[in-house]
Amino acid sequence: MLQKGQLIRSERPGAWAEVLRGRSGRIAAPEDPLSQLPTPQHPKIRLYNAEQVLSWEPVALSNSTRPVVYRVQFKYTDSEWFMTDVMSIGVNCTQITATECDFTAASPSAGFPMDFNVTLRLRAELGAFHSAWVTMPWFQHYRNVTVGPPENIEVTPGEGSLIIRFSSPFDIADTSTAFFWYYVHYWEKGGIQQVKGPFRSNSISLDNLKPFRVYCLQVQAQLLWNKSNILRLGHLSNTSCYETMADASTELQQVILISVGTFSLLSVVAGACFFLVLKYRGLIKYWFHTPPSIPLQIEEYLKDPTQPILEALDKDSSPKDDVWDSVSIISFPEKEQEDVLQTL
Repeated sequence: MLQKGQLIRSERPGAWAEVLRGRSGRIAAPEDPLSQLPTPQHPKIRLYNAEQVLSWEPVALSNSTRPVVYRVQFKYTDSEWFMTDVMSIGVNCTQITATECDFTAASPSAGFPMDFNVTLRLRAELGAFHSAWVTMPWFQHYRNVTVGPPENIEVTPGEGSLIIRFSSPFDIADTSTAFFWYYVHYWEKGGIQQVKGPFRSNSISLDNLKPFRVYCLQVQAQLLWNKSNILRLGHLSNTSCYETMADASTELQQVILISVGTFSLLSVVAGACFFLVLKYRGLIKYWFHTPPSIPLQIEEYLKDPTQPILEALDKDSSPKDDVWDSVSIISFPEKEQEDVLQTL
């Protein structure tokens, strides 16, 4: 027979309970409910960019068919504990079956203020029973965040330059208390890496680069929290490579080189043609000389020998084609001849 205050376990299949049974046989409420369920193990807080996520390992109960639920509470410095519900923080993490609580699930701007000191605690619950609270170390988002690389990186090759545009890893509501600096790591492909920065602007121009060369680069952000003078260096972006364009001086050099090259080529071609003409002028004259042709009448006669070729030739001859000069011989008497000579 059970004695008062004895701890028992229900033997019904699929049921799990630990109760204190009195001498009268009635089930009494547990005097120490904190010892009834195991605590969630290995809780951890993920602070990446604007994300604020608490996760843990599930509590496993072999003899229970009902799911274990979890409750998360939070507090700020010297404040009381608050429930994590939609009214207080924008998300519900009270009696949830998931083993994660994403405080920024509603929007990236939701969650705890980034400059507040925040403490979280967690416990498991099953019906009237619950585990002990597991309290995590306090954190401040700006102090403990892992900063990712800049996002939406766009690179435009220019004349001996690369123009880089990007967005910040996450939005900062008040830039007077915290802001980002940016650095660009770049190198000519196969060359030595260089670093340019810091910059406050989201648009950076790498100037004085060699034209028509391939440059690779990575962009990095650094968070500066003025209040506590804390710096959080972020991750580098993926490596990307681009070829620069020609600058004005290079384009002028190209125009001059192309002009000189074209003139030289034309001069060489013209000289070669002149030399070939002189060397093979007889052959060229032979190629371009019109070959002699047979008169039409003879060609027709050869086709048909019965035609009177001579008559045809005489017929085609026209008196207008015959051109001659008329010469008249005039004889003078000897006396008249002398008179003419004297007059001359």
